[in-house]
Amino acid sequence: MTPGNLRLLRTDDVANASALPGLAGWNQTIDDWQTLLRLDPQVCFCIELDDRIVATTTLLCYGRRLAWIGMVLTRPEYRRMGFAQRLVKAALERAADLKIESVKLDATPEGQPLYEKLGFQTEQIVERWFRVGLQNRAPQKSVPWSDRYSLELDLEAFGADRAMLLRQLELRNPPITAVGVHCFARDGARARYLGPCVAQEQKAARFVIEQCLRASPESDWYWDLLSANKNAIELATEFGFVPQRRLERMVLGNTIRKNDELVYAIAGFELG
Repeated sequence: MTPGNLRLLRTDDVANASALPGLAGWNQTIDDWQTLLRLDPQVCFCIELDDRIVATTTLLCYGRRLAWIGMVLTRPEYRRMGFAQRLVKAALERAADLKIESVKLDATPEGQPLYEKLGFQTEQIVERWFRVGLQNRAPQKSVPWSDRYSLELDLEAFGADRAMLLRQLELRNPPITAVGVHCFARDGARARYLGPCVAQEQKAARFVIEQCLRASPESDWYWDLLSANKNAIELATEFGFVPQRRLERMVLGNTIRKNDELVYAIAGFELG
C-alpha cells in the first residue's frame, strides 16, 4: 500500500505546510500559501503522513487557457518516496478534468527529470537575481502614477487572464502603476520579492522598479526574470542585482501566445 494520504490542502493546514518552503531554502511565506488557497482551494494538494503535511503541490488556473504548477515540496526525510510524482500527477489530472489547454511550471534541476518524464518540455530559462540591502538608506515613499493597472497589457504579456491573482497581490501591497506599466512587490521569507512587472517600454519599467526598491532600500531583494528579456537583465544589472540561479520554464500542452518582451519580472516560480 502506498503510504500517505493524498488530499486537498485546507486552511488549517497552512501553518504546517508553511514550514516546507523554509526547509527547501525557498522564499515563500504563510501569506503566499493563503493567497493560493484564496484563489482556489480545490487545486492545492498535499500528502499527509505521520500526522503532518509532508509534501505539497499547487495548480493555479488562469481560466482554461493556462494552469501553473507550483509549491512542489517534500520534507527532506520523506523524499525519494514518490510523493512529488503522485502530487504532480494529481494536479495534471485535475487540469485535464478542467480542460486546461496548457500547463506550465518553473523547474529546479532536481525536479526537471520528473517533469520530463511526465511530458513537459523546456520553453525558456528563468533567472533569479539578488541584491543585498543597502545599509543606512532611509526608505522613501513611492507614489503611483495612476490609480489602476492595465489588465489588457498584462494579458498580452503573460498570455492568460490573471486578474484574480493581481487583485490578491494588490491587497497585500498596492502596485506602482502608470499607463503602460505596473510593478508589484511583496514580503518574502528571505528577501523582498519584486514582481510581477509588465511594461511597454524600458524607461517606464525603470521608473516603477526604482520606486519599489526605494520604498525598502535596506531589504535584500529577489527579482525573477526571463533570460530572453535583455532589457530586464540590463535594468537588473543597473540596479545592482546579480544572477543567483536558473530554472527551466517548462510546458505541457498547447503553446499560448504571449509577449516576453513586456515581462520585466515574473510573478513567482509558483505563480508564473
